[in-house]
Amino acid sequence: MKANGFIVAALSAASLLLAGCSDSGRIGSEELLNAEADSANWITYGRTYSEQRFSPLDQINTGNVDQLGLAWFADMDTARGQEATPLVIDGKLYLTTAWSKVKAFDGASGKLLWEYDPQVPGETAAKACCDVVNRGLATWGDKLFLGTLDGRLIALERDSGKVIWEKQTTDPEKSYTITGAPRVIDGKVLIGNGGAEFGVRGYIAAYDAKDGDELWRFYTVPDEPSDDDPEYLKAAAETWSGEWWKLGGGGTVWDAMAYDPDLDLLYIGVGNGSPWNRAYRSPGEDGTGDGDNLYLSSIVAIRPDSGEYVWHYQTTPGETWDYTATQHIMLADLEIDGKPRKVLMQAPKNGFFYVIDRETGKFISGQPYIPQSWALGIDENGRPIENPEARTEKTGKPALVMPGPLGGHNWHPMAYHPGEGLVYIPAFEAASIYAPLKGWKPDPKRGFNVGYDLGAGDLPPDPQIRKQVYGTVRGKLLAWDPVAQKARWEVEHAGPWNGGVLATGGGLVFQGNSSSEFNAYDAANGAKLWSFPAQTGVVAPPVTYTIAGEQYVAVLAGWGGAYAITADGGLIDDAKPVQNISRLLVFKLGAAGKLPPQPDLAKLPLDPPPSRANAETIALGKQKYARYCAVCHAPAAVGSTVLPDLRRSGTLQSRDTFLQVVRGGMLQDRGMVSFAESLTETEADAIRAYIIARANEDKAAGLD
Repeated sequence: MKANGFIVAALSAASLLLAGCSDSGRIGSEELLNAEADSANWITYGRTYSEQRFSPLDQINTGNVDQLGLAWFADMDTARGQEATPLVIDGKLYLTTAWSKVKAFDGASGKLLWEYDPQVPGETAAKACCDVVNRGLATWGDKLFLGTLDGRLIALERDSGKVIWEKQTTDPEKSYTITGAPRVIDGKVLIGNGGAEFGVRGYIAAYDAKDGDELWRFYTVPDEPSDDDPEYLKAAAETWSGEWWKLGGGGTVWDAMAYDPDLDLLYIGVGNGSPWNRAYRSPGEDGTGDGDNLYLSSIVAIRPDSGEYVWHYQTTPGETWDYTATQHIMLADLEIDGKPRKVLMQAPKNGFFYVIDRETGKFISGQPYIPQSWALGIDENGRPIENPEARTEKTGKPALVMPGPLGGHNWHPMAYHPGEGLVYIPAFEAASIYAPLKGWKPDPKRGFNVGYDLGAGDLPPDPQIRKQVYGTVRGKLLAWDPVAQKARWEVEHAGPWNGGVLATGGGLVFQGNSSSEFNAYDAANGAKLWSFPAQTGVVAPPVTYTIAGEQYVAVLAGWGGAYAITADGGLIDDAKPVQNISRLLVFKLGAAGKLPPQPDLAKLPLDPPPSRANAETIALGKQKYARYCAVCHAPAAVGSTVLPDLRRSGTLQSRDTFLQVVRGGMLQDRGMVSFAESLTETEADAIRAYIIARANEDKAAGLD
């Protein structure tokens, strides 16, 4: 039968009424295949294999959502970004938090049942591009499966949190990380990894749920060509040039997956190149970059039993802008031109919304969902019509390109409402300057290896200019019609980096935002029907479930992630900076719970020592800061509210203390590792001089 636009196995009327897991509480193929009918639980990342994030529950609806109140909350023990989707199984809620920790709660009362800390070493933070986040768990049998930041896959006993087995899935000597949620298909646990900015080679692998044995591994980019390579990698190698394998290649599978059981196809999203700048990764005969570089920025269909390649569609051939295709992949059955089509939908970073035939991988349609300048459109074969000026690796000149590396849509999950026929996209508009670096060399130890000047877009110490630029960075909730390929309505947000989305049978769309609100909108027209002051930015997606016939909505709150750790927190929202207060929030009708009073944001004074370094030293410090520091401590050292604002650091007062932190690794347990292998003492001292100069500029400009 059809349910919510996706074909699932037929269920008896009795099982539909029960809408729960098996009597034993074990999760197997039957439960996962029939998850659409199980409205009580949320047993896989996107609720179903189709990843639609739609629940038919309608107890909470447009007519009574204004009566929604806080049922309970639970504080997390980390003050870093929270991105996880909870799982709910037979009244128990399971979630991951920052640093790959796991917690289990009673879903009705909020009682903590157990917790698990995998003890990820603090120094692993230096390998993570975008905060020490984790996006969730998978389940099979009586186990939960967790991917850790340091590359382990861990099986936990669901009732107790006890470790059953763990496997190291990545090379610990390289800068691999895991932040995404695993998936399970027929007893095979699937997990990818991240790290393309640091020079790794991407892959996805399958592990036996019973014992963790690796069953297969699918690489997304070719290694040094060999006669033993599988055919799909031999074909890919023809689209590369030079000695790309020495730089890793990239193509990490760090988030999106979906599965069609009828076609027996697993769909994965593949990430950006390493380095970003194609001229260094795949130089071509003229050294300015050449080739499509498969399977970067592609959706790839493989067989989950064997890892066999079936088809691919590349959204951004020859990617050079960090335009990943790792964003949410969603499956649905749509009527297009009067015919039913099995489709795959994605709104990747590059700003186009794609509808693809999921049987064949053939392009059906694609239109921009945000304004963009890198491409003029998509041709009839599904290939982008590029703007030559955006090909900075070819021109050798800087260019302001829309979207920038954060994309028009990032990891935040979309949702699909089959009744409305709409996909709800957490979108935003943020351009960036791509400035090629001549003579760039990779650093295998530390820092982003992207081949661009990450300081080219630094803003001057002028509050009006900064506010004007930040004012052009827009966030929005888009209700997108995938058949007509246009927005039906949109809600403008005060800032970007807004939360993942949930759609329900009650005619509602739930989403948090960077203005510290958790909101419910009318799915038909976008009218805001309810709002809760969450006291912190909400970037994670909500879920909904029932216990004893009562519907709950839960969301993990906590400001963090790529934008949050690099943006000037005071300029995201004119009213107040966004701070991290990591909590699980759970709501139901008629509840009247309250949060504790919101604490004031602790902010050290902007009181730097005098700037006495010469211009040459400060310029060197600016260059090295952009390469090694900006990704965590914000461009131009403007500071964020999640990680330390270096302009206010007490280490600026003492050269020796600063060097002990930067080169000595004095704070490595907190994630601030030693950069001694990448930065000389002179270079580290120049970074200090640059931060002092910036702090004095901002103090003089009144940017305190």
